[in-house]
Amino acid sequence: MNVASLNFQHWRGYLELMRPANIVTAWADILVGFAASGSGVIFAQLLNGQATATSLIPLAWLLLATTGLYGGGIVFNDVFDAELDQKERPSRPIPSGRVSRQNAALLGSILLAIAIVAAFQVSWLSVILALVITFAALLYDSLAKHHPFFGPLNMGLCRGSNLLLGVSAVPAIVWERWYLALIPVLYIAAITAISQGEVHGGKKITGIVAVLLIAIVLTAVVALGFFVEYSAYPKGVVEDIAALPFAALLAVRILPNFIQAAREPVPEKIRNAVKVGVLSLIILDATVAADFAGLSYGLLVLILLPISMSFAKIFAVT
Repeated sequence: MNVASLNFQHWRGYLELMRPANIVTAWADILVGFAASGSGVIFAQLLNGQATATSLIPLAWLLLATTGLYGGGIVFNDVFDAELDQKERPSRPIPSGRVSRQNAALLGSILLAIAIVAAFQVSWLSVILALVITFAALLYDSLAKHHPFFGPLNMGLCRGSNLLLGVSAVPAIVWERWYLALIPVLYIAAITAISQGEVHGGKKITGIVAVLLIAIVLTAVVALGFFVEYSAYPKGVVEDIAALPFAALLAVRILPNFIQAAREPVPEKIRNAVKVGVLSLIILDATVAADFAGLSYGLLVLILLPISMSFAKIFAVT
C-alpha cells in the first residue's frame, strides 16, 4: 500500500466518524426552522430582486453551527463507544486503528467549538441553543444512549433543539414556535428506540411503539398545514395541502420498513429501518417546511435527500 493510499484511508476515517450523510439531515432541520421564523420568504425576495444575498448570512452561520454540532456529537459517540465497538463493530475508524481515540476526541472538540462560535454570529439565543445541544449530545453519548426511555428522549431533544436553532434566525419567534421541536423529538425517539436492537436484535413491543410514534408524527405534520395562524404568509387551499405530497412520500418510505422491523426485530431489518428513518428526516423537514413556506420551499429542502443518500453509499449512517 503506497503513501497516498494510506493518507486517503487516514482522512476517510475522520470523515466516517462525522457521518456526512447524517450532517446533511441536520441542515434540513435548520432550513425548516428558518422557514418557521418567517425568513423563508427571503428566497422568493432574492428571485424578485427585493433582497440581497447578505440576507442569508444568518442562515449560513446556522448551517455551519449545525454541521459542527452534529459532527462533533457523532464523533464523541464513537469516542465513548470505543471499547464496545472493539467487540461489536471492529471496522469502525477507532477500533480499526485508522483514527486514534485521542485524535477523534480532538476532532469532536474542534467541531463543537466551531459550532458555538458560528452560533454566536447570529444571536445569544442561538448560542444558548448550541450549548444545550452540545450538552445533550454529550449526555447521550456518555450515559443516556443505553437507557430504553431517556436515550430516545435525549436524542429527540437534540434534534428538536436543532430545529429551534434554525428558528433563532429571528430570536423572538422561538418563543412562539417552540412546539415545533416536539415533531423531531417524537420522530427521533422512534428511530432511537428501535435502533437499540441493531446489534443483537430487538423486541416486538419496541417496534410497535416506534410505529405508533411515526404515525403520530405523520398525523401532526399533515394537520399543521390546515391551521392558518401557523403560516408565515396568507394561505389558500393550495397552500393548505402543500405538505400532503411530502407526507405521503414520508409514509411510503418509512412505514413499511418500521413495520417489518416490528414484526421481525432482527438486526438486519432494524438497521435498514434506522438507516431509512435517519435519511427520511429530510422528507419530514420538507413536509414541515411546506406547511410554513409552501411547495417550492419544501422542494428546496427535499433537494438535500439525494445529496444525503449519495453520502450514505460511501459512509456509514449508523
